[in-house]
Amino acid sequence: MTERYIQGVAGYLPLLRFDKKAARAELRWSGLGGSGRGLRAVAGWDEDALTMAVEAARNAVGQGAPARVTFASTSAPFTDRSQAGLLVDALHLPRGAESLDVAGSRRCAVSALVRSLRGGSGDELIAAGEKRRAQPGSAPHLAWGDGAGAVLVGDTPGLARVLGMATMNMDLLDSYTIAEKGLPYAAEERFARDEAVAQVLVPAVRQALSAAGVDGAAIALAVVPEAVAGSYKGLGKPCGLTAPNLCEEITEKAGELGAAAPLFGLALALERANPGDRILLVGFGNGADVLVLESLSRPEQATATEALAEGVLTASYSRLLNLTGGVDLDWGPRAEVNQKTTATVLARHGRDMHGFVGGRDPRGNVQFPKTPIPVSPEATGPEPYEDVVLRDVPARMASITQDRLNFTPDPPFNFGLVQFENGARVAMEVCDVEGPAPQVGDPLRMRFRIKAIDRQRIFRTYFWKAAPLSRPALEVK
Repeated sequence: MTERYIQGVAGYLPLLRFDKKAARAELRWSGLGGSGRGLRAVAGWDEDALTMAVEAARNAVGQGAPARVTFASTSAPFTDRSQAGLLVDALHLPRGAESLDVAGSRRCAVSALVRSLRGGSGDELIAAGEKRRAQPGSAPHLAWGDGAGAVLVGDTPGLARVLGMATMNMDLLDSYTIAEKGLPYAAEERFARDEAVAQVLVPAVRQALSAAGVDGAAIALAVVPEAVAGSYKGLGKPCGLTAPNLCEEITEKAGELGAAAPLFGLALALERANPGDRILLVGFGNGADVLVLESLSRPEQATATEALAEGVLTASYSRLLNLTGGVDLDWGPRAEVNQKTTATVLARHGRDMHGFVGGRDPRGNVQFPKTPIPVSPEATGPEPYEDVVLRDVPARMASITQDRLNFTPDPPFNFGLVQFENGARVAMEVCDVEGPAPQVGDPLRMRFRIKAIDRQRIFRTYFWKAAPLSRPALEVK
């Protein structure tokens, strides 16, 4: 088997963090609301599993162009539309890139990573995102968080190499979701924890450690998602593990991230590991995939560390319900606008929309979109364009309006003119604004988001939105 390496990693979390103390206080009358400890990462109305995976993938890939792209999620917004193909377009990769969507288990991202590491050649991107639904009042509604992680695999030495792997399959129904209902059902916690540890995790971890030729004490950092709190503790004595489990920290600060948790955790581990450190990585769900990795170097960007340290706290339980689909508010006539997007429009312009591809005319002017006749006083008819990808071009706020007249599921609505360094000027929505709107001249970055949701056909379209260049440090009260 040709040796393959981890070459890039990244993690992403949405801006908002819900303080669980607010749910405990709000639901005290019912006896629900959980312990009130920790935070939950909450995706914006215009974020889903795909948009968050794109954000993680951008940082994992950098300037590379992987030949294969895999999208992993148990909460993908479409069941028969290739989100991996949309990921290819969003990253403006060649249309001939191989693309694959994987789902069906919370370990699907790690399963895809194992398959990539075991065979094949060339660079492959595995990106995972989760925005799972749960019934308000249930434990998962507060325990689960939204987020994404991404890993780039290649043939040359990079951030980490594989020492050993193992797989264990078992139809353990600790938690499952019926597609027809769309909401999870969880088994009794002690049963789920005890069976997961004894029947799945212990034998799989032991096998992986044996394949790597190391014992549990050699592990410096562990990334083990816990279906039930205390699962990792049960691995300690039988597997000889003493390393901290980074998933406990992630769960406390952002919630349990589902299929994205192992990839986010791997990014966090490699950001903290020293060269030579051993890392235990586990994907759990109806069995387990386990990898023992050796750290070779640290990534240039500490995206997972930054994601955990940044954010804006919210204590509004009703806002949490609104953003997670737990309440259907009547937004009035302004919400009745028909936002249908036809298949013909997407076929003609979708790749430019998803990749934020503008055009440079023969005189050097850059614009978006690429109109048949360039927006130039010197143009006399249709002219050819050179593609220009705008998503990573430095940009600033040229004008900004914040109002509550235009409909948005999470008011207020922010929009304005964005001036790009290469001369392009585009009217855009502005996202990730908590408090005052950005000021004219403020630096911006582009983020891949849901542009609109057609409520009649339950269809969503994607585009890029402007966001403040940096996020505030998370202040936990």
